[in-house]
Amino acid sequence: MKKKFISLMILSLALVTGITGAIGCGSKSSSANGGKKDKITIRFATWDTDTLLKIEQDIAKKFEEKHPDIKVQVEAYGDGFDQKVAASFGAKNPPDVLYMWDFPTYNKSLLPLTDFISNDKEINMDDFYPGLLNYSKVNGVIYGMPAGFTTHVVYYNKKMFDEAKVPYPQEGWTWDDFKQISAKLSKPDQKQYGFAFSAEPDPNDFEQYLWCNGTSYVSPDGSKFEGYANSKEAVDTIQMFIDMAKNKQALLIGPKASQGAKSIFKTGKLAMYESGIWPMTDFKDAKIDFGVVGLPAFSGKKAQSMVNSSSMCIAKDSKYKDAAWEFVKFYVSSEAIKMRTSDLPVRKSVVKELNTDKDPLIKPFYTMLENADRTPSFLLAPQWNKSQQAISDGINLSFNKLGDVKSNLDKAVKEAEKQAKK
Repeated sequence: MKKKFISLMILSLALVTGITGAIGCGSKSSSANGGKKDKITIRFATWDTDTLLKIEQDIAKKFEEKHPDIKVQVEAYGDGFDQKVAASFGAKNPPDVLYMWDFPTYNKSLLPLTDFISNDKEINMDDFYPGLLNYSKVNGVIYGMPAGFTTHVVYYNKKMFDEAKVPYPQEGWTWDDFKQISAKLSKPDQKQYGFAFSAEPDPNDFEQYLWCNGTSYVSPDGSKFEGYANSKEAVDTIQMFIDMAKNKQALLIGPKASQGAKSIFKTGKLAMYESGIWPMTDFKDAKIDFGVVGLPAFSGKKAQSMVNSSSMCIAKDSKYKDAAWEFVKFYVSSEAIKMRTSDLPVRKSVVKELNTDKDPLIKPFYTMLENADRTPSFLLAPQWNKSQQAISDGINLSFNKLGDVKSNLDKAVKEAEKQAKK
């Protein structure tokens, strides 16, 4: 999930760098300098490059204009972000501010923001969507301020729907509706399909489908896989996709396939494609006449989406914690959010001011965000990094027709719980 999220926050995520007015902690004063504060340098680590990096640099400059005693040093780590951040934590020399999504791995090296938030009258936490805050907490403690996000939606090719005389999908549709539409738009003899999915999906993103059916991989307290990842609802969800592929109502894409679902959608041979906001610019550039709708729900249940979210965090070993907080606060301010034209705004007030959610191509992302009340298993299970491979294996074996779905998930659960105890 990280690579997908990092690589194309190109519509949903921009990372910034900078920091803020040195106040207290770490700021020095010099009587020889007429009582003025010495200028300090704050380091900010981002995984972004190119256009997104330029936006972050511009925000850093704007911040410096407001805080002349602080210089922001933007450090673009790109694809080496994880390795460089981990090394900096180990060396006790981390960047002061950094982007983050993998809180279970790094939270012990990050500064809890609870005190800053409660003591700062300028910050209004009610202005942030609750579904985003769920993704920056560990054991109820908040470690990051929401900076960028995308939920997941279904893109649909209007031309294909029109030619088949099939009505466009609408909010509130069900997975039964989805299956019927996919069947009507699939013409295997012409290599055309209503939908396509990977035989080896990202387990983190795939959990949203289990949520849509009222279950998840792990219990709400993160302690049990049994009865969740192998529940009837989980089995039925996976079996639904398998049956669609078996009945040639959808295309199952193997790991060695020459084209992924996104590429097939761009060729006009795929009617529906599930993703976040990342590919939208590509689809517009390709001149595809497409629409966007939220994920369907299972009958009587609520549609749920994974939220790929990133947050602005402060390193626990930062020497300029107060200044770092000021920068983090600026980065999630209305002013900075409006500068991040490649992001979806994370504050309700900005969305309302800019009418962001009135755009029919954007509104479904916010509809899914407003529905988002689940916490993903990677933030719940203490040893998820060890257990997720077992869960992934159970799903992959099922999609690759290697054994019964229930049996595969039962084995996966046993292994996941075994790994969780190590």
